Amino acid sequence: MNARDQLTADVVALFAKITDLYSREYETASAHHGLTPQQVKVLLTLDEALPMRRIAERLGTDPSNLTALVDRLQSRGLVERVPDPTDRRIKRIAATETGRAAVQDLRERLHFATDPLAALDQAQRRDLRDLLQLMVDSQRPLG
Repeated sequence: MNARDQLTADVVALFAKITDLYSREYETASAHHGLTPQQVKVLLTLDEALPMRRIAERLGTDPSNLTALVDRLQSRGLVERVPDPTDRRIKRIAATETGRAAVQDLRERLHFATDPLAALDQAQRRDLRDLLQLMVDSQRPLG
C-alpha cells in the first residue's frame, strides 16, 4: 500500500471511529430513558412546537416515518400534539414538561454527540468545515 492509500485508509478509519463514538453515546443515553436513538433525535429537535414536516426536514427523513416515533413518544408522555395557531388542520409536536426534563438530561449525557468538536479551536473547526464542505461539494448527486 503506498503512502496515499494508507493516508486515505487512516482518514476513513477515523471517520468510522467518530461515527461509532457518536452512535454508542446516543445508544447509551437513549437506553437510560428507555428510548431509541431515533426517538431521542426527535425529542432534541423540539426546542419549540413544530409541524411533523419541519421535524422531518431537520432529521433528513420523510414525515411518514415520524408518525410511529411520535406516537410512542406521546404514549410515554414526552410529547403532545397541539393545534397550529394559524392553521387548525396542522398539528404541531411539542415536548411536554416531562419531555423537556428528559431532553435536558439527554443533553447532559451526550457530551461527544453534542460537541464532537470540543477538542478543536475555532481555526481548526473552520478548516475542518471547509474541508468537509469540499468533500460534499465534490460528490455527484445520487440518482
